[in-house]
Amino acid sequence: MSNIYQIYLISDSTGETLDRIFLALKAQFKNFTYKTHSYSFIRTQNQISKIIDISSNQSNSIILYTIVDVDLANFLLKHSEKNKIPCFSVLGDLIINFSKILNQKASHLPSGQHTLNEEYYNRIEAIQFTMNHDDGNLINDIEKSDIILLGVSRTSKTPTSIYLANRGLRTSNIPLINENSVPEILRRNPKISCVVGLTTEPSRLLDLRKNRMNSLRETEPIDYTNLETISKEVEGAKKTFKKYNWPVIDVTRKSVEETAASIIKIHEIYKNNDK
Repeated sequence: MSNIYQIYLISDSTGETLDRIFLALKAQFKNFTYKTHSYSFIRTQNQISKIIDISSNQSNSIILYTIVDVDLANFLLKHSEKNKIPCFSVLGDLIINFSKILNQKASHLPSGQHTLNEEYYNRIEAIQFTMNHDDGNLINDIEKSDIILLGVSRTSKTPTSIYLANRGLRTSNIPLINENSVPEILRRNPKISCVVGLTTEPSRLLDLRKNRMNSLRETEPIDYTNLETISKEVEGAKKTFKKYNWPVIDVTRKSVEETAASIIKIHEIYKNNDK
């Protein structure tokens, strides 16, 4: 038990940024056993003191924090040092360095990234649009999409669309059974938007579909979970993507985040070429 690290994640906002940074950090170490303790919206010294009391009674405690209030951050540093608890800011140096480069003082406002500005409302609009245009719905106004995803069933179209929407990109996704599944408006104008095809290895697709059927406790349709049929679906989709000259991403060994990152790069190239 003494080899288990107690990781205290302290944030003056939602803690989302800190969670993502720690996710990237822990991926760098194979032999790392830990337990996380997350504290969000921490904005008083009293709250900090309570966390210090808890963490000081644990062995192998480490504190990571995102606190933009300088006085509160210093309070945390002082008391963690007093209790011999390693304590690291994941934003402090960046804010200081950017302040120097930009020649201006940082606002040091908690939750500054969640300000209700135009960017925020655009992101909300993108999420609503994407949810309304999931799984081939509302094709009539598909030209309003920033990105259109096509792929056979279980190629991560929906989760990828939602991730992109959270980045402010209005995304439609369309299930592809054969070329006739491509909406007429796309066949007439393949470059109406940034269209990306998603594909995966047939064997991987077979596993995903079987797992889905098992989770839903439904009888397996023969064609849906037949490897030969799936292979034909995948090949047919690739031919369709090639016919319309749409870029393709193989999602077999990619996370949703990795797939989305590749799509965003394709979208940037599409926008630059469209100018």
